[in-house]
Parts: sequence; C-alpha cells; structure tokens
Amino acid sequence: MKQQNRGRRSWRQRGKRAAAMLALLPLAALGWLYSRLPDRVYLEPGQTLALPRFAWVEPLGARGSQNVASTRAVGSYQTTLSLGGWLPIKTIRTIVTERRQVTVCGTPFGVKMFSEGALIVGFSDVEKASGGTTNPAKGAGLRLGDRVIRIGATATEDNDAVKAALEAAQGYAVEVVYIRNGEQLQTSLTPIWDESAGQWRAGMWVRDSSAGVGTLTFADEERGTFAGLGHPISDSDTGESIALRSGEIVPCEITGCSKGTAGSRFLSSRAIGSIRINGENGVYGTTRTPFTGQTMEVAFAQEVETGSAEIWSTVSGGAPRAYRVQIERISDADAKRNMVLRVTDPALLAQTGGIVQGMSGSPIVQNGRLVGAVTHVLVNDPTRGYGIFAQTMLEQAEIVAQRAQEPELAK
Repeated sequence: MKQQNRGRRSWRQRGKRAAAMLALLPLAALGWLYSRLPDRVYLEPGQTLALPRFAWVEPLGARGSQNVASTRAVGSYQTTLSLGGWLPIKTIRTIVTERRQVTVCGTPFGVKMFSEGALIVGFSDVEKASGGTTNPAKGAGLRLGDRVIRIGATATEDNDAVKAALEAAQGYAVEVVYIRNGEQLQTSLTPIWDESAGQWRAGMWVRDSSAGVGTLTFADEERGTFAGLGHPISDSDTGESIALRSGEIVPCEITGCSKGTAGSRFLSSRAIGSIRINGENGVYGTTRTPFTGQTMEVAFAQEVETGSAEIWSTVSGGAPRAYRVQIERISDADAKRNMVLRVTDPALLAQTGGIVQGMSGSPIVQNGRLVGAVTHVLVNDPTRGYGIFAQTMLEQAEIVAQRAQEPELAK
C-alpha cells in the first residue's frame, strides 16, 4: 500500500512538473519571437507595415482597420507589434522615409589605413649587458593586440614616435598608456639598451598602418559617401580591429583568383576616397571621384526574402559580373550576420570554389534592389557565407555624411 501511495505521489509530481513546463512554453515562444523581431523598420510614405518573415505578426489593433503606420508622413514613430493584432509582443521604432537610391558597385578597391596608436603585433626578448635576456613590454603586462597611445610625454601615433619615446626615457621607467578591449589602461615600462642594435628597446614589435583589398558595395553620389567590406579591417597578426586614425581607398585590379584566395594589385596611389569609419559592419567614407556602377533602390531589411538572389563580384580584371546565389536564412537578431548565402552559380564555383578572400563587400541583389553585402565565408564550407543588410550599411554611410556636414555648419 505504501508503495502504491508513493507511486501515486510520484505520478502527481511528474504531472505537475509537466503542466508547469507546458505553461512556460508559450512564454518561452513569445520570448524567442521578441528576440527575433527587429528593433526598427523603415517604410516609404503610404507603405503598409508588413513583416513577410513573421506573417502572423502585425501592428497592435491593425486587424480590421487601416495600418496607422502606412498613412504617416516622413518621421519616426513607435509601433507595437502583436500576434493577430491583439496580443502585444514588442514596441519598435517605425521610420517613414523616402526610399534611397545608390550606385551599386561590386568593384575591388585597395585600402591604406593608419591606426590610432601603435598596435603590438609581436614580442622579442632583448639581451642584457650582464647576460641573459629580458622583455620589458611583457614584464609591464602588455599583450598582443594592445594599442599603445602614449609613452611618457610622447603620443605614439607611429613607429618613429615609439622609438623616440624610448630614446627619451634613457633607460628610466616610463608611463605607458594603452588601449585593451576598448578600455584605456596604463603601466610602467623600463627600456633596455640593445648593444647589437645600438638603441633603447622595449621588446615589442608595433605596427601603425595596414593595407588590404576588399569589394566596394555602393556609393551614394548625392551625399558623397561610399560603403564596402561589410566587416572591419583587422590586423593580420592579432585579428584586432584597427582603430582608425586616417585612411584612404585606391583603385585596384584582381590579377587572378583561385580557390581560397584572390591576387590583386593597386593600380594607382591616387586616392578615390577617404575612410571615415572602420566599423564592425564595414568600411565607410567620403568619395573624391565619381564611382561607376548601376543606380538601384535599397531594400528595407524586412523586404529581404529567402530564395534566389545575385552577388556582384569581380574575380578577374576590374569589372564585376553577377553570380547566382540562394539566400538560405535571414536573421534580424544579429547585427553583423543577417543572411546565410549559398553560391549556386557554376561559373563562380568552377573558378573560385565559392566565396574567397577579397569578395567581402560584394553587393547582394534581389528583385531589382540592393539587399545586402557579403561579409564572411563559412570556414568549413566555402560555397556558403554570411551577408549583412544594405539598410544597415546605408545607416552607417548616413553617419559619415552627417559628420562631413558638421564643419560646414560650424562656419
């Protein structure tokens, strides 16, 4: 009898747990939906707010009545999204604006960039006069990827400034100010005399500039801005994003392309644009000359669909061509990886095997509109890669345009 009672209690407890879990499922589903919905959407004046990827979601109270967001003039408004027009889920920002047109490029460009501060890319021990070796930089707690911005009273904007600061210290302890993970820190370092080199050394190798190749996504001729890459320019040794001090882009030609890599050469030292932002979702700047390409509307993020699309890329010479891809997955939750693409074009697969280095920034076109740009290749599958919304890149280009206007407004 006792065993039967224990068995009944056990079943009742299991039933309660199961009921509790079932009760939590709707909340978990709403939480998942909340995280997947965008924080803002763009609309043209008169355009109805619709989210094709979330067909069951609509503005609160919109069922059976006109969508209020569709009738508003240019401006920014709050909109509450709901299930079926009655169960509120998330309040977002609705931005009503004229749809923008840009020059879609797909052409390669060379990058020359100087960092803010001297980036530590390596260490080498220094021989002491008394014998043995030491490393002052490591002893001071410095690491690979740290960005040294001042040694003593000297701002270390380049390699020569680092050398001059160590020389000025003359073997005495000196304060070092550096940036690590976005935080400004300081330490004390004592340079040591390197007899063989005939100079004071800290035991660290630093870099103040970088060069590379990417693909130009678009140019906004009206505002004089450009966007490319879809990801930041990072140091090849440390993987750290380079803090921009100054930079420019120059014409570039693809000399050859094989599976995994693309050969290239700079055509001229004449800059065609100035880099203003080296951000997590691309490189942005102001143009110095007109850019060639096709004028095209920019799609709002909610308009991007899974299915057939094209990427415009240059795998030989200086002119792009369109290659077929499939957009397999779309996400509003990740600011840097909005799409997963799969290359289906036989010509591109035969020549490169898929997405290769140098193709980052290649425009993604769907239904006659610019919808995004290629950013990264999947490590284990070169036929597939990630993409970012063109809308996100356009927002960053707008920041560049606003900053360019500030000096004019100050006059």
